[in-house]
Amino acid sequence: MLAVDQGLPDVTADRGKPLKICLLGYRSNPYSGGQGIYIRYLSKALVDAGHTVEVISGEPYPDLDERVSLIKLPGLNLFEAENHVTALRPRHLLSYTDFIEWFSMLTGGFPEPYTFGRRLVKHFRQHKPGHDVIHDNQSLCYGVLTLQRMGLPVVTTIHHPITSDLRIALQSAEDWKHRLLIRRWHSFLRMQKKVVGRLDHLVTVSEASRRDIATDFNIHTSKLTIVPNGIDTRIFRPMPHIEREPLTIMATASADAPLKGLDYLLKAVASLVSEFPGLRLMVLGKLKSDGATARLIDRLGIVDRITFYSGVSPEDIANLYAKATCAVVPSVYEGFGLPAGEAMACGVPLVSTNGGALPEVVGDSGLIVPVRDHQAIAQALRTLLSDPLLRQSLGERGRQRILEKFSWDVAARDMVNVYRNILHQVTGEAA
Repeated sequence: MLAVDQGLPDVTADRGKPLKICLLGYRSNPYSGGQGIYIRYLSKALVDAGHTVEVISGEPYPDLDERVSLIKLPGLNLFEAENHVTALRPRHLLSYTDFIEWFSMLTGGFPEPYTFGRRLVKHFRQHKPGHDVIHDNQSLCYGVLTLQRMGLPVVTTIHHPITSDLRIALQSAEDWKHRLLIRRWHSFLRMQKKVVGRLDHLVTVSEASRRDIATDFNIHTSKLTIVPNGIDTRIFRPMPHIEREPLTIMATASADAPLKGLDYLLKAVASLVSEFPGLRLMVLGKLKSDGATARLIDRLGIVDRITFYSGVSPEDIANLYAKATCAVVPSVYEGFGLPAGEAMACGVPLVSTNGGALPEVVGDSGLIVPVRDHQAIAQALRTLLSDPLLRQSLGERGRQRILEKFSWDVAARDMVNVYRNILHQVTGEAA
């Protein structure tokens, strides 16, 4: 799937001068979510294509190619603080932005996109950097809207509507108190809904995301251009020299995040243990010892069959995939589905739900099951674990699909086409 331009002239990506591109990320650690991965790989692919890229990011900071420059806009980074209450320092009282970030976090909110936007506008007004285009990575904050009002060419990527996360979290809430906390944390959505309707240029990563964003943010689908994410096929690749471990399942699924559907995979694994006594599960994610997922694992009696991995490098992730018999993406919703693409790029046969954009990524190169259905996951795993020829066929098809349709080189090319079209619209000339 290539970039879909809505009413803009067709300006090919290989024409014109190299661009000076600014990527924005309010939280960009590549080991804590898909947004950090997006910043890391898109910036590298853009410099590979000959452009100059600067990243402006809040904490935690991204892991970038040495050719990409980084401007740090430090906040309080309260998610890393041992105690949110005592993290406030006297100097913070001198800053309205710092105080708002602390107070909002103290009361259960998520202020980082808003406060990042305030620091961002201050930076631009003080330094007046000369970028050709500014690309926001889903902060959707008032600050980005201010940059647009200042006459700067701005485009924003929305990976998927966080409204989906809110609905799924509320459905999984244990009681009214939990639901109240969930609504408070997602209160930043009020800002995002206002901002999205006023931004001139929006990009998303799949047809499913485009449809859902348009519905939830009350905009027309024509406002959204599709540029799919890429997969680093040089890191995520088959490794035939690494022997696959029998009956070993690999999954990337954040524990205690209802959106990622780990509970359904755990129930599926528990139901297969008697049939496959050597069954093991590797999970790329961090387990909270006192969380609901840990309690579920204990109830299911599968503690000794699961190993969690967190903070590992992309190379280590690829090695884990090389050891796996198969992989599972149990998500209830994905705006794109990087874990699915990475598993396929590694040549690992895949079981995936039909949540969000996952069928667009997987195509006919994996077994697709309904969301929230642990029995369907179990049956698909049973099929794969029992059929080595099917595993080989799906693994080969998956790798080929990623090579043909989803790479960061293709994503960068299509994104540059979007940049040039925006500049053409602003200046009236091809960039």
